[in-house]
Amino acid sequence: MNALTRWNQLKDLEDLQHTLGSLFGRSQLRWSAGQEKTKRVADWNPLVDISEDAEEYLIKTELTEVKKEDVKITIEDGTLTIAGDRKFEKVEKGKKYHRVERAHGSFGRSFSLPNDASPAKVTADLKDGVLNVHLAKNKKARRSKSRPASPDRRSERRTVWPVPSSRATPR
Repeated sequence: MNALTRWNQLKDLEDLQHTLGSLFGRSQLRWSAGQEKTKRVADWNPLVDISEDAEEYLIKTELTEVKKEDVKITIEDGTLTIAGDRKFEKVEKGKKYHRVERAHGSFGRSFSLPNDASPAKVTADLKDGVLNVHLAKNKKARRSKSRPASPDRRSERRTVWPVPSSRATPR
């Protein structure tokens, strides 16, 4: 049986880029045919543990040597995104590096929010190189067997952390 397939002129180049990216430990994104938007590929992905108890979901993200001001947590269209940048330490004159294995550069991780999560009740703290994102569960959704769409899942983008200065409360 004969089948016609569409020829992609750049397929060989994309395959080479993917192979080289894999060789150097970088994740690559493939573009769909006809897609015009540019995608930003993260330089590295931090390790994440996600757990839950009766009250909340907890997302623990390993962010060693990342400053609080270099991390941003946003919620948009039912997706929680942790993004930021780990800066490479300054090169000191006279210092010679024998091996550099720790990743640096931009990073990003995105997670779909569960139906019983309350996007309005998110808190975060960064301590000892671990970012803890606490996502409270919606008590009404926990009680009912059916899972209606949460009314506070707006399509607008909302920065959760660091807390915008208009929402900050003095301690």
